[in-house]
Amino acid sequence: MTGTEQRLAAIRGDAPPKRHNARTIAALTGNPGCTRRAVLDGAGVDKPALAERIGFPARFGQSRFAITRGNTFEAQVKADGGAELLRLVAERLGVPVPAAAHWTDLGGGDDLADRARRSATLLTEALPPTGSHSDEPAGAGEPSPVGEPAALFDHPMLGLAVAGQRVHLEPDLVAARLGGRFHVVEIKSFPVIDGQADPAKLAAAAVQSAVYVLALRELLTARGHDPHLVSHEVVLVSPRDFSNAPVAHLLDVRRQLLVVRRQLDRMDRLDTLLVDVPADFTADPAADPAILAASLTRVPARYAPDCLASCELAYFCRHEARGQTGALGRPVREALGGIADVDEVLALAGGETVTDPERAEAAALLRTAARLRADALATA
Repeated sequence: MTGTEQRLAAIRGDAPPKRHNARTIAALTGNPGCTRRAVLDGAGVDKPALAERIGFPARFGQSRFAITRGNTFEAQVKADGGAELLRLVAERLGVPVPAAAHWTDLGGGDDLADRARRSATLLTEALPPTGSHSDEPAGAGEPSPVGEPAALFDHPMLGLAVAGQRVHLEPDLVAARLGGRFHVVEIKSFPVIDGQADPAKLAAAAVQSAVYVLALRELLTARGHDPHLVSHEVVLVSPRDFSNAPVAHLLDVRRQLLVVRRQLDRMDRLDTLLVDVPADFTADPAADPAILAASLTRVPARYAPDCLASCELAYFCRHEARGQTGALGRPVREALGGIADVDEVLALAGGETVTDPERAEAAALLRTAARLRADALATA
């Protein structure tokens, strides 16, 4: 065990490290500048248990109803050996619907390492023929050569390294030999109404899909193949309008790939982050709540309101950030030019003298805003 691994184990306490999945990896990208979260996730701390212990329990997560609805919709889409799913994917990619497709179910079983090995073997065996790869968008790809039926892999097991730990990932489906490339297919139960989906859910699906694309590209790279045989365009299958009829859309996840890769690289440099973390820092959920809370405040966080939807410690961090401009959101914090304290902002808006030239511009804007607000209230 390396020095960094020993340090992370000490932070975590006696509890085993909590394993990441595609959702938690995607959530890491929501606030990449937060040292507190990077350290806790790198150590594999059970953040829900930690938040409960210090009196600020998490208030988000998938409901049982949503999970059941999602499973039902996925089973419907994959029925009959994925015939309807194959048609949806092929038509969305702009290629002819293959007359035949090999369906391989890689789900089930408790031995994750064995599933990962089998998935890696079968996926690489399904590589498109040499010369069929194109860097053009999916719709411009060539149809699969005659005699090369499409291949659909149900719940293959992929992997990524996160802070030195191997994480197993399970996309809904991977389609091969459609347009000469691999395509990740994500099946979500949130509806697309009049061609529009909920922006937050769509953004989360894009980041999660990017995690799968990255994992599949790393698999091909490790086996000596071109990683760009995995398309950056993901096929999202969702219910159309208020029915259960499935509809497919393309998501371009190139930007999300860059964000995920950057955050994973940061997690791999935890030894650098740990230099500024106090030697006695602990996040062991079994420790005294008062000690835990005091310990957490010694590692800098970067709270923003959108943390409430993705981080289990968000309510603690919000309480801690009370009176700080960061609690009002990143746009407000950035617009105020680094003024961190709300009381200082109000004082500057009220006309307090500014000696720091770097704050002079922000102070002038605040005074103008205060005057406009007063005029508007007077007019009303």
